[in-house]
Amino acid sequence: MALHWQWYRAAVMRFQTPLIPATLLRRYKRFLADARLDDGREITAHVANPGSMMGLKDEGLRIWLEPNDDPKRKLKYAWRLVEHETGAFTGVDTGVPNRMLRAALQDRRVPGLEGYTRVRPEVKYGENSRIDFLLSGEGRPDAPDAYVEVKSVTLSRTPGLAEFPDSVTARGAKHLAELAAMARAGHRAVILYLVQRTDCSAVTLAADIDPTYAAGFAEATAQGVEVLAFDCAIDPGGVSLKGPLPFHAP
Repeated sequence: MALHWQWYRAAVMRFQTPLIPATLLRRYKRFLADARLDDGREITAHVANPGSMMGLKDEGLRIWLEPNDDPKRKLKYAWRLVEHETGAFTGVDTGVPNRMLRAALQDRRVPGLEGYTRVRPEVKYGENSRIDFLLSGEGRPDAPDAYVEVKSVTLSRTPGLAEFPDSVTARGAKHLAELAAMARAGHRAVILYLVQRTDCSAVTLAADIDPTYAAGFAEATAQGVEVLAFDCAIDPGGVSLKGPLPFHAP
């Protein structure tokens, strides 16, 4: 059975293979993690997250893995979720936001972006970059296209507050500059922060972790780049888009 995602209405992304619990032993080489299953077996899982995963990679954490029997995959498990002691969940797969939001955008269910009829992912723009989504067809011939860059947010150092980024991101700063260029050219440019945590009610920037990104954000928003933030409903059954969150500039 090949591993893939199933889509439902209201931008619900359900894991096709039921997730199984495990105990995290270590995360290493960015894309690998060792874990102990409840039956005592120790396995290696793929980690679809190149970031620092601050606060999400401590030994002993309860995590959820998605097994697969795809012969093309070297690793038979993928790390999807962290379950915190409070019962909250964090999604660690940075590919989830784009997969979920593509369906939500096509269904015109993303507040603030529901007016567009055409959704194109991974369109080349700027300097050797690709925008996550290029939206067009708002109903008026003169309506500007919307360039939408998506960021997965998983860091929280203050209860209830999500922060981006969790490590220095030169790539993220470059994206902000390119969005600003689109705004200056008369297009609509949007940075969208998707919080993959169920224990946060607001979003901000971790300016102490990456002051260059924070400065780039201030410059980009001053030039017309819009900011949207949303949270998710997350459990071992799947991930779904919820609603807007307040964004607090640092």
